[in-house]
Amino acid sequence: MEPAAGSSRTGRNLPVAIAVGAALGAVTIASLYFVKVLFLAVVIAAVGIGVTELVRSFAARGINVPLIPALVGMTVMIGGAYWGGTAWLLGSFAMTVLLLMFWRMFQGVENYVRDITATILVLVYPSLLAGFAALLLAVHGEQGNRGADLVLVFIATTVASDIGGYFAGISFGKHKMSSLISPKKTWEGFAGSALACMAVGGWLVSWRLEEDVWKGVLIGAVVVVFATLGDLIESAIKRDLGVKDMSSFLPGHGGMMDRLDSLVVALIPVWVLLTLLV
Repeated sequence: MEPAAGSSRTGRNLPVAIAVGAALGAVTIASLYFVKVLFLAVVIAAVGIGVTELVRSFAARGINVPLIPALVGMTVMIGGAYWGGTAWLLGSFAMTVLLLMFWRMFQGVENYVRDITATILVLVYPSLLAGFAALLLAVHGEQGNRGADLVLVFIATTVASDIGGYFAGISFGKHKMSSLISPKKTWEGFAGSALACMAVGGWLVSWRLEEDVWKGVLIGAVVVVFATLGDLIESAIKRDLGVKDMSSFLPGHGGMMDRLDSLVVALIPVWVLLTLLV
Protein backbone atom coordinates (compact mmCIF):
# COMPACT_ATOMS: atom_id res chain seq x y z
CA MET A 1 0.00 0.00 0.00
CA GLU A 2 1.33 3.44 -0.93
CA PRO A 3 1.72 5.94 1.91
CA ALA A 4 -0.83 8.72 2.10
CA ALA A 5 0.03 12.09 0.65
CA GLY A 6 2.38 13.95 2.95
CA SER A 7 3.26 10.80 4.88
CA SER A 8 6.83 9.60 5.37
CA ARG A 9 8.12 6.04 5.26
CA THR A 10 7.60 5.90 9.03
CA GLY A 11 3.87 6.59 8.69
CA ARG A 12 4.06 10.15 10.06
CA ASN A 13 2.55 13.14 8.28
CA LEU A 14 5.82 14.98 7.70
CA PRO A 15 4.47 18.50 6.92
CA VAL A 16 2.28 18.42 10.03
CA ALA A 17 5.13 17.03 12.15
CA ILE A 18 7.47 19.81 10.96
CA ALA A 19 4.85 22.51 11.65
CA VAL A 20 4.17 21.19 15.16
CA GLY A 21 7.91 20.84 15.87
CA ALA A 22 8.58 24.41 14.69
CA ALA A 23 5.76 25.72 16.90
CA LEU A 24 7.13 23.87 19.93
CA GLY A 25 10.61 25.22 19.21
CA ALA A 26 9.34 28.79 18.92
CA VAL A 27 7.44 28.57 22.22
CA THR A 28 10.44 27.03 23.95
CA ILE A 29 12.99 29.60 22.76
CA ALA A 30 10.68 32.58 23.31
CA SER A 31 9.91 31.57 26.89
CA LEU A 32 13.52 30.59 27.57
CA TYR A 33 15.01 33.97 26.70
CA PHE A 34 12.23 36.36 27.65
CA VAL A 35 10.77 35.04 30.90
CA LYS A 36 12.58 32.17 32.62
CA VAL A 37 9.66 31.39 34.89
CA LEU A 38 7.47 31.06 31.80
CA PHE A 39 9.88 28.46 30.42
CA LEU A 40 9.66 26.65 33.74
CA ALA A 41 5.88 26.63 33.32
CA VAL A 42 6.29 25.22 29.80
CA VAL A 43 8.47 22.41 31.18
CA ILE A 44 5.98 21.62 33.96
CA ALA A 45 3.08 21.61 31.48
CA ALA A 46 4.91 19.37 28.99
CA VAL A 47 6.09 16.91 31.64
CA GLY A 48 2.64 16.99 33.25
CA ILE A 49 1.09 15.92 29.95
CA GLY A 50 3.72 13.19 29.65
CA VAL A 51 2.97 11.95 33.17
CA THR A 52 -0.76 11.92 32.37
CA GLU A 53 -0.12 9.86 29.23
CA LEU A 54 1.94 7.32 31.16
CA VAL A 55 -0.61 7.01 33.97
CA ARG A 56 -3.49 6.51 31.53
CA SER A 57 -1.51 3.96 29.53
CA PHE A 58 -0.80 2.05 32.74
CA ALA A 59 -4.46 2.28 33.74
CA ALA A 60 -5.48 0.67 30.45
CA ARG A 61 -3.47 -2.38 31.57
CA GLY A 62 -4.96 -2.36 35.07
CA ILE A 63 -1.94 -0.71 36.72
CA ASN A 64 -2.97 1.90 39.29
CA VAL A 65 -0.85 5.06 39.56
CA PRO A 66 -2.52 8.04 41.33
CA LEU A 67 -2.48 10.85 38.76
CA ILE A 68 -3.12 14.00 40.83
CA PRO A 69 -0.54 13.23 43.58
CA ALA A 70 1.99 12.31 40.87
CA LEU A 71 1.39 15.65 39.12
CA VAL A 72 1.70 17.57 42.39
CA GLY A 73 4.96 15.79 43.21
CA MET A 74 6.29 16.47 39.71
CA THR A 75 5.49 20.18 40.01
CA VAL A 76 7.16 20.45 43.41
CA MET A 77 10.27 18.66 42.13
CA ILE A 78 10.76 20.82 39.03
CA GLY A 79 9.79 24.13 40.63
CA GLY A 80 11.80 23.34 43.74
CA ALA A 81 14.86 22.45 41.70
CA TYR A 82 14.86 25.93 40.13
CA TRP A 83 14.56 27.82 43.41
CA GLY A 84 16.07 25.32 45.85
CA GLY A 85 18.69 23.43 43.88
CA THR A 86 19.70 19.77 43.84
CA ALA A 87 18.90 19.15 47.52
CA TRP A 88 15.31 20.27 47.04
CA LEU A 89 14.92 18.18 43.87
CA LEU A 90 16.15 14.98 45.49
CA GLY A 91 14.44 15.64 48.82
CA SER A 92 11.05 16.34 47.25
CA PHE A 93 11.42 13.24 45.06
CA ALA A 94 12.08 11.04 48.11
CA MET A 95 9.16 12.54 50.03
CA THR A 96 6.81 12.11 47.06
CA VAL A 97 7.78 8.45 46.75
CA LEU A 98 7.13 7.85 50.46
CA LEU A 99 3.80 9.68 50.43
CA LEU A 100 2.56 7.72 47.41
CA MET A 101 3.68 4.45 49.02
CA PHE A 102 1.50 5.38 52.01
CA TRP A 103 -1.31 6.49 49.69
CA ARG A 104 -1.41 3.18 47.84
CA MET A 105 -1.17 1.15 51.05
CA PHE A 106 -4.63 2.29 52.17
CA GLN A 107 -6.16 1.02 48.90
CA GLY A 108 -5.39 -2.59 49.76
CA VAL A 109 -2.39 -4.88 49.42
CA GLU A 110 -3.38 -6.67 46.21
CA ASN A 111 -0.96 -5.67 43.40
CA TYR A 112 0.72 -3.24 45.79
CA VAL A 113 4.27 -3.97 44.57
CA ARG A 114 3.23 -3.72 40.90
CA ASP A 115 1.45 -0.39 41.36
CA ILE A 116 4.20 1.15 43.51
CA THR A 117 6.86 0.06 41.01
CA ALA A 118 4.93 1.79 38.20
CA THR A 119 4.42 4.85 40.41
CA ILE A 120 8.15 5.17 41.10
CA LEU A 121 8.85 4.77 37.37
CA VAL A 122 6.54 7.72 36.65
CA LEU A 123 8.17 9.81 39.38
CA VAL A 124 11.64 9.12 37.97
CA TYR A 125 10.81 9.08 34.25
CA PRO A 126 10.09 11.82 33.38
CA SER A 127 9.47 13.82 36.60
CA LEU A 128 12.80 13.60 38.46
CA LEU A 129 14.89 13.66 35.28
CA ALA A 130 13.13 16.80 34.03
CA GLY A 131 14.11 18.58 37.25
CA PHE A 132 17.69 18.77 35.98
CA ALA A 133 16.51 21.16 33.24
CA ALA A 134 15.46 23.51 36.04
CA LEU A 135 18.92 23.16 37.60
CA LEU A 136 20.51 24.22 34.29
CA LEU A 137 18.09 27.11 33.93
CA ALA A 138 18.94 28.41 37.42
CA VAL A 139 22.62 28.92 36.56
CA HIS A 140 23.55 32.62 36.52
CA GLY A 141 26.22 34.29 34.43
CA GLU A 142 27.57 37.79 33.92
CA GLN A 143 24.95 38.55 31.26
CA GLY A 144 22.10 36.84 33.09
CA ASN A 145 21.33 34.40 30.26
CA ARG A 146 23.86 31.71 31.14
CA GLY A 147 21.20 29.27 32.30
CA ALA A 148 19.12 29.87 29.17
CA ASP A 149 22.16 29.23 26.98
CA LEU A 150 22.92 25.98 28.81
CA VAL A 151 19.34 24.79 28.32
CA LEU A 152 19.47 25.78 24.65
CA VAL A 153 22.64 23.72 24.13
CA PHE A 154 20.97 20.73 25.76
CA ILE A 155 17.66 20.96 23.89
CA ALA A 156 19.09 21.79 20.46
CA THR A 157 21.73 19.06 20.64
CA THR A 158 19.18 16.45 21.69
CA VAL A 159 16.65 17.52 19.06
CA ALA A 160 19.46 17.29 16.48
CA SER A 161 19.71 13.61 17.39
CA ASP A 162 16.08 13.03 16.41
CA ILE A 163 16.33 15.05 13.20
CA GLY A 164 19.66 13.63 12.05
CA GLY A 165 18.60 10.09 12.89
CA TYR A 166 15.25 10.48 11.13
CA PHE A 167 16.60 11.70 7.81
CA ALA A 168 19.61 9.37 7.80
CA GLY A 169 17.36 6.46 8.73
CA ILE A 170 14.77 6.99 5.98
CA SER A 171 17.50 7.72 3.40
CA PHE A 172 20.10 5.06 4.17
CA GLY A 173 18.73 2.84 6.94
CA LYS A 174 19.25 -0.89 6.34
CA HIS A 175 20.84 -2.46 9.41
CA LYS A 176 18.45 -2.76 12.36
CA MET A 177 19.66 -1.82 15.84
CA SER A 178 17.13 -3.85 17.79
CA SER A 179 14.28 -5.59 15.98
CA LEU A 180 12.97 -6.82 19.32
CA ILE A 181 12.50 -3.33 20.83
CA SER A 182 12.32 -0.82 17.96
CA PRO A 183 12.32 -2.37 14.47
CA LYS A 184 12.56 1.01 12.70
CA LYS A 185 15.83 2.13 14.30
CA THR A 186 18.95 1.50 12.23
CA TRP A 187 22.68 1.91 12.66
CA GLU A 188 22.68 4.30 9.69
CA GLY A 189 20.16 6.44 11.53
CA PHE A 190 22.36 6.32 14.63
CA ALA A 191 25.31 7.57 12.56
CA GLY A 192 23.19 10.45 11.27
CA SER A 193 22.18 11.28 14.84
CA ALA A 194 25.82 11.27 15.94
CA LEU A 195 26.96 13.62 13.19
CA ALA A 196 24.07 16.03 13.80
CA CYS A 197 24.56 16.03 17.59
CA MET A 198 28.30 16.68 17.45
CA ALA A 199 27.93 19.39 14.80
CA VAL A 200 25.19 21.27 16.69
CA GLY A 201 26.89 20.75 20.04
CA GLY A 202 30.24 22.08 18.81
CA TRP A 203 28.60 25.07 17.13
CA LEU A 204 26.39 26.12 20.06
CA VAL A 205 29.01 25.63 22.78
CA SER A 206 31.39 27.80 20.77
CA TRP A 207 28.79 30.44 19.90
CA ARG A 208 26.57 30.71 22.98
CA LEU A 209 28.95 29.61 25.75
CA GLU A 210 32.22 30.85 24.17
CA GLU A 211 33.95 27.59 25.02
CA ASP A 212 36.17 25.26 22.99
CA VAL A 213 34.44 23.45 20.13
CA TRP A 214 35.70 20.06 21.33
CA LYS A 215 33.61 20.40 24.48
CA GLY A 216 30.46 20.73 22.41
CA VAL A 217 31.48 17.82 20.20
CA LEU A 218 31.99 15.68 23.31
CA ILE A 219 28.59 16.71 24.66
CA GLY A 220 27.05 15.83 21.30
CA ALA A 221 28.71 12.39 21.33
CA VAL A 222 27.29 11.68 24.79
CA VAL A 223 23.87 13.02 23.83
CA VAL A 224 23.49 10.69 20.85
CA VAL A 225 24.10 7.64 23.04
CA PHE A 226 21.66 8.60 25.77
CA ALA A 227 19.06 10.08 23.42
CA THR A 228 19.02 6.81 21.48
CA LEU A 229 18.72 4.86 24.74
CA GLY A 230 15.83 7.13 25.71
CA ASP A 231 14.04 6.31 22.46
CA LEU A 232 14.60 2.60 23.04
CA ILE A 233 13.34 2.81 26.64
CA GLU A 234 10.17 4.51 25.45
CA SER A 235 9.77 1.90 22.69
CA ALA A 236 10.15 -0.90 25.24
CA ILE A 237 7.49 0.67 27.51
CA LYS A 238 5.06 1.11 24.61
CA ARG A 239 5.56 -2.41 23.30
CA ASP A 240 4.97 -3.80 26.78
CA LEU A 241 1.78 -1.73 27.09
CA GLY A 242 0.69 -2.62 23.56
CA VAL A 243 0.47 0.96 22.19
CA LYS A 244 2.03 2.61 19.13
CA ASP A 245 2.08 6.12 20.62
CA MET A 246 1.43 7.32 24.15
CA SER A 247 -1.38 9.51 22.78
CA SER A 248 -2.30 11.65 19.77
CA PHE A 249 -1.73 14.94 21.61
CA LEU A 250 0.86 16.23 19.09
CA PRO A 251 -0.27 15.78 15.48
CA GLY A 252 2.45 14.10 13.42
CA HIS A 253 4.42 13.16 16.54
CA GLY A 254 2.15 11.11 18.78
CA GLY A 255 2.12 11.86 22.48
CA MET A 256 4.15 14.29 24.54
CA MET A 257 6.19 11.40 25.98
CA ASP A 258 7.09 10.42 22.41
CA ARG A 259 8.94 13.75 22.22
CA LEU A 260 10.25 13.86 25.78
CA ASP A 261 11.77 10.37 25.80
CA SER A 262 15.23 11.25 24.46
CA LEU A 263 15.29 14.62 26.22
CA VAL A 264 14.78 13.40 29.77
CA VAL A 265 17.22 10.50 29.45
CA ALA A 266 19.97 12.67 27.93
CA LEU A 267 19.45 15.43 30.49
CA ILE A 268 21.49 14.13 33.44
CA PRO A 269 24.69 13.26 31.49
CA VAL A 270 24.49 16.63 29.73
CA TRP A 271 24.02 18.37 33.10
CA VAL A 272 27.09 16.57 34.44
CA LEU A 273 29.23 17.46 31.41
CA LEU A 274 28.12 21.09 31.35
CA THR A 275 28.83 21.36 35.06
CA LEU A 276 32.31 19.88 34.71
CA LEU A 277 33.39 21.44 31.40
CA VAL A 278 31.61 24.78 31.31
